[in-house]
Amino acid sequence: MKFIDEFRDGKLARGLAVAIRHSVREDRDYHFMEFCGGHTHAISRYGVSDLLPANVRLIHGPGCPVCVLPIGRIDMAIRLARDAGVILCSYGDTLRVPASGGLSLLKAKAGLGCRSGSHGDIRMVYSAADALAVAQQNPDRQVVFFAIGFETTTPPTAVVIKQAQALGLRNFSVLCCHVLTPSAIASILESPEVRQWGSVPLDGFIGPAHVSTIIGSRPYEFFAEEYRKPVVIAGFEPLDVMQAILMLLRQVNDGRALVENEFSRAVTRDGNRKAQQLVAEVFELRRSFAWRGLGELPYSALRIRKSFADFDAERRFAIGYQAVADHSACECGAILRGVKRPQECRIFGSVCTPENPVGSCMVSSEGACAAHYSFGRFADAAAVQ
Repeated sequence: MKFIDEFRDGKLARGLAVAIRHSVREDRDYHFMEFCGGHTHAISRYGVSDLLPANVRLIHGPGCPVCVLPIGRIDMAIRLARDAGVILCSYGDTLRVPASGGLSLLKAKAGLGCRSGSHGDIRMVYSAADALAVAQQNPDRQVVFFAIGFETTTPPTAVVIKQAQALGLRNFSVLCCHVLTPSAIASILESPEVRQWGSVPLDGFIGPAHVSTIIGSRPYEFFAEEYRKPVVIAGFEPLDVMQAILMLLRQVNDGRALVENEFSRAVTRDGNRKAQQLVAEVFELRRSFAWRGLGELPYSALRIRKSFADFDAERRFAIGYQAVADHSACECGAILRGVKRPQECRIFGSVCTPENPVGSCMVSSEGACAAHYSFGRFADAAAVQ
């Protein structure tokens, strides 16, 4: 299949591995952050890190939209389903993210953790359009779509809000938790804890793929110019990632800090302008939004504009966000900031597993802990020490 098989070719991978080894200087270490959880899974699944020299280290970033959603936002969705009696529609991964008191949307659906034994009408959907269809099929019930994700999933949410307005639906609204990639990168680069590992600084980023198809490569130019950190946007196939690492190595060795686009078959400098215009029409910036692991970040998320206020669940049901601390034994926050690896969490793979997740990083199909657990990329005891 074109654009798949050739990006998984073993012979080409061996050639890239040789080129990477020849590009690495022995007198220094290299630290690159793969921002996106899709890259983390590709690296683990295909064993990309095993092909790299020991002094090239890949660091997980906060690019998993399910993982960065704070507990308080999950609690809001549970309250809507239980207390407001709505039909809550959610993507599958979000259903299993632990919330307050050991609850999750999935457990709330089953009636667990409630003295009365009542359950919430919580339904898994594959798209925002599915949630809109549920509202059309249930005109006597209020239906709320729990909208999460980075810039990739925001345009479809904007589409259904406009469709609901055009159809005159009075029983459909959106709990908007869409967040913005550049704000997370800025937080990383502004935080001394995150951008520095011992005496070795973060050297560059493997930029997101799907997000960049929407926003383009232009937004990353500020980080390259202002912070002198190269960014290489890469696709999700193993050879995409290896090529991006090679491009980053060459930039670092040459003292350059530019935005380069390895994923040119799908990403342009300006991105998808039609999608950007649609998002700007329906959404506006929030002044602040809480991220798991990163804390409150200014102008890092979107809310629904007043012109579409009838479809804003936060306004319709007057629910507020309340911060909730993560589980004391869970290191998801540190993993999302890039300062710890999954296997440095003392409950990783024992108490916390995909079947019994304690933190969000073990839940999502883009979570770093799930990647390391599923594909067996466990560090030995010496490495953890």
